[in-house]
Amino acid sequence: MAGIEGEITIERPVEAVFDYVADQTHEPQYNPSMVRAEKRTSGPVGKGTQFESAVRSGRDAVEMLIEITEYDRPRRLASTTTMKQADIDYVLRFVPVPSGTRMSWSGEVRPKGALRLLGPAITWLGVRQERRIWTGLKRHLEATPAGEADRR
Repeated sequence: MAGIEGEITIERPVEAVFDYVADQTHEPQYNPSMVRAEKRTSGPVGKGTQFESAVRSGRDAVEMLIEITEYDRPRRLASTTTMKQADIDYVLRFVPVPSGTRMSWSGEVRPKGALRLLGPAITWLGVRQERRIWTGLKRHLEATPAGEADRR
């Protein structure tokens, strides 16, 4: 198993950051590798909500199924991602701070097949990738007038 952790501060209220991140259909707006993100289940986003997504990996698109496994608005969001190459358990924590929201992440990646031999490399790549994704979120939310991001 490969562990991935980090944190970032976003200059937006904790509820706004939580709600925006919880709805995976927003991710293509701040993650250029995400080529598709669609909500698969009906009703409001919450525990049990599923999303079908795809990320670019070289010339191919890697298909993923993401399910929210814990939804404690606006403090904690957990999910499980299933794909051919690996399974990922992921937790996001949101803490209000004077400048906005401190968002931290931790994930456990379980590579499948031959990828199991690449654990340390996967961890290194995962840490860099997650930092890039969440920095993109920060830039996107902070560049968007307060409240407007939710209407997109």
